[in-house]
Amino acid sequence: MKFPRQRAEEVNVNLTPLIDVVFLLLIFFMVSTTFTKETHLEVDLPEANGDATVSEEQILEILITDEGHYSVNGKPLVNTQAETLRLALKELAGDKRDLPLIITADAKTPHQSVVTAMDVSGRLGFEKLSITTREPASE
Repeated sequence: MKFPRQRAEEVNVNLTPLIDVVFLLLIFFMVSTTFTKETHLEVDLPEANGDATVSEEQILEILITDEGHYSVNGKPLVNTQAETLRLALKELAGDKRDLPLIITADAKTPHQSVVTAMDVSGRLGFEKLSITTREPASE
């Protein structure tokens, strides 16, 4: 006896949904991945060729050590607080806000210490502010 055979349907795999899923995964990973870009800044400190033009006899000098400690006109301060620096400058200058103020900082001084000194002197009203630079090396 012969059984009737049914025709086998052709088996097709639709790849469109698979491709869609792969593209969605690719986009998800591209968006969610954090790209770390390591940057190293090289800072070349400024040099000045001019002569010192301070002609007045009295000046205020803030010296900042490599640890961030302040000295005003050679007198070390007890701490690194901005208020202590403000009181020392106010005591030495009195009401004279036209005195030249020089900030001298070590090469390894934290940037925050220099910014604090500039901020305190600016808030007190000093306008003649200068920062000590080194002379360029001879070639």
